[in-house]
Amino acid sequence: MSGASLIHAEHAATEPRLARRVLIGIVIVLISILLFAPLIAVFTEAMRQGVGAALEALTLPEARSAIQLTLIVAAIAVPLNAVFGIAAAWAIAKFDFRGKAFLITLIDLPFSVSPVVAGLSLVLLAGANSEFGAWLVANDMKIIFAFPGIVLATMFVTFPFVARELIPVMIEQGRAEEEAALTLGASGWRAFFTVTLPNIRWALLYGVLLCNARAMGEFGAVAVVSGKIRGETTTMPIMIEMLYNEYLSVAAFSLAAVLALLALVTLALKSALEWRHADVLAATRRH
Repeated sequence: MSGASLIHAEHAATEPRLARRVLIGIVIVLISILLFAPLIAVFTEAMRQGVGAALEALTLPEARSAIQLTLIVAAIAVPLNAVFGIAAAWAIAKFDFRGKAFLITLIDLPFSVSPVVAGLSLVLLAGANSEFGAWLVANDMKIIFAFPGIVLATMFVTFPFVARELIPVMIEQGRAEEEAALTLGASGWRAFFTVTLPNIRWALLYGVLLCNARAMGEFGAVAVVSGKIRGETTTMPIMIEMLYNEYLSVAAFSLAAVLALLALVTLALKSALEWRHADVLAATRRH
């Protein structure tokens, strides 16, 4: 292709400056309406009666219990899903076996199933009206309307995040480095900790952050299996709804502000990981 043709093709593929500005303006307006406006409204309503009233609302026993329960559930569900995600990604990326496509489909299942349906399925499986649930209740092992049910529901809706971040990374890396380590006498675990894990650490941290954000903000599935027992099975999203329905706006928006702050911290960590990962890739390409 001649130089004139290249220049013509470049100009043909470049949008006019006005079009770029209009598109950027539309994006900024949409982001402001869908993201910044709700956040501003949450913090404004939380501070409507002053900082003291907001902090006092957060010291209510129900609010403290909801915050504690949310953090505990996330602390259990996220590490378990991280282990599952690593194992699933390892199996899919490093081995060829019958049913691999089916396994990938199962991993994506929570993305296509409504969280409410997932919670209802747990109720039908382990609720007191089922044979299994009746046996659990008879043996003092209650799952539905109790802490274990909340953990199970949270794990179900969050378990794809780590696996979906790791699978493409591990497929792209291939098996050569692990096979070389095994050839040199390393055990399977040593190859994993010294070769595989360092190569996937950024994708793993990214997936864990996404999983944690969803775990703390999950409402639908947890609302079905928790029973909304005040002070016992109410996570932060559920407690926010209950307080708002009781016209305790300051308390509801104060708790929502805490949840929003946790989400913003997660977003900041996600951005930092992306920048760090981009710097590492750039340094690797330079070398």
